[in-house]
Amino acid sequence: MIVNLLRLLVGFLCLSIFAWFYRGYLLPVDASGRTWMILILSGLIGFTFGDLCLFQSFVVVGARISMLLMALAPPMTAFISWLILGEVMTGKSWLGMMVTITGIALVVLKREEIPKKPEGRRKFRFNYPIWGILLGLGGAFGQALGLVLSKLGMQDSVAVAACRMNGIALQYDPFASAQIRVIAGITGFAIMFTILGKWKSTFQAFSNHKAVFQLSLGAFFGPFLGVSFSLLAVQHTNTGIAATIMAIVPVLIIPPSIVLFKEKVTLKEILGAILAVGGVALFFL
Repeated sequence: MIVNLLRLLVGFLCLSIFAWFYRGYLLPVDASGRTWMILILSGLIGFTFGDLCLFQSFVVVGARISMLLMALAPPMTAFISWLILGEVMTGKSWLGMMVTITGIALVVLKREEIPKKPEGRRKFRFNYPIWGILLGLGGAFGQALGLVLSKLGMQDSVAVAACRMNGIALQYDPFASAQIRVIAGITGFAIMFTILGKWKSTFQAFSNHKAVFQLSLGAFFGPFLGVSFSLLAVQHTNTGIAATIMAIVPVLIIPPSIVLFKEKVTLKEILGAILAVGGVALFFL
């Protein structure tokens, strides 16, 4: 929880500085009430709920497995965007979803002998704690719903700065939209910290200068660049396609896991990651 709050605070600082030079607004004061409402909801779901689940999943089952579960975010995004935005899923999309789930199951599940059964029957058992797997799925759902709501919030914005060009209303700025989402995330965590009495340990965390520096780097590439670029992507393409491109993380995270954390990666896990992301790619080819 402390990691989430600190990275959001640093991300908000980066977004505000960029917005001041890029837009001339330190804060997104030009957004309409509707835009604020939807993007705040998106931020609470995506950051407070989704990221909290994801980061706790990191602790329980590790970064690679958590991000592999996040490969389910594009199918979830497609289904939610169909419900909210009317984006239609094809037969190939359903096939891609099944391939993705198969790849995830290859890593998460294993077959094991049932003890005290003379016939030697086998069953599926989770390699990792079920609680951690559920947390990873919660992170995927939070990202999916948050992304769809973000696209909805940026559409039909009656922002003061928006103008009409050739009769088409410009969509609201993705960096300013990311600011609103981060503000919502910070507010959500602040409420949780107050209820749970976490403020003392939060202030103590600032004494760990190495961790704060690493979190600042993560915040620059995450809540600042990553979130802003993801919103920019959904403005220019299908929400599911954007989510699909972002789903290559399970493959990209394998080399850092080996180099930085000395984690042992099995061939089955590598094949599962490739299969999961391959299914996601098939989802929207």
